[in-house]
Amino acid sequence: EGLIASIFLMIAHGIVSPALFIAVTLLYERHHTRLVRYYRGVVMTMPLFSIVFMVFTLANIAVPLSCNFVGEFLSLVAAFSTSTSLGVLTSTSMVIAAAYSLYLYNRICFGQLSPYLIFSRDINRREFNGQLPLIVAIVLLGIVPYPLIELIRVCLPRFL
Repeated sequence: EGLIASIFLMIAHGIVSPALFIAVTLLYERHHTRLVRYYRGVVMTMPLFSIVFMVFTLANIAVPLSCNFVGEFLSLVAAFSTSTSLGVLTSTSMVIAAAYSLYLYNRICFGQLSPYLIFSRDINRREFNGQLPLIVAIVLLGIVPYPLIELIRVCLPRFL
């Protein structure tokens, strides 16, 4: 079960991480900096981006109905079945990562509008449509993970 969980989590990570990188790239293209201290109040000038970025951030912290939730839940079950201390350590690291992700989202999207972002524009249709398949994949694998889990279960013995 642990191998199935790890493979599922790798696939989920392969969807959510590029989505977050795309979101950061969209910010960088508009403001030409990666320094977080220059970003504040993005929701005021880029509301659609903020919603999409929130979906990706919530998927990153493994909220229910996201693909990372399924992978992390299966990983936690496997970790606790192996060792309680390993399960506690894994849970602690997940909580710390979730806290940082929420802090980062809060820091970038909320607060008083940064003077560096006054002339910012929201994402356009092309950029949104580029992110839409990732949103669909995140939610679809979170709602219906069983076909992928079964595919992994069937294919795994071939690789071992």
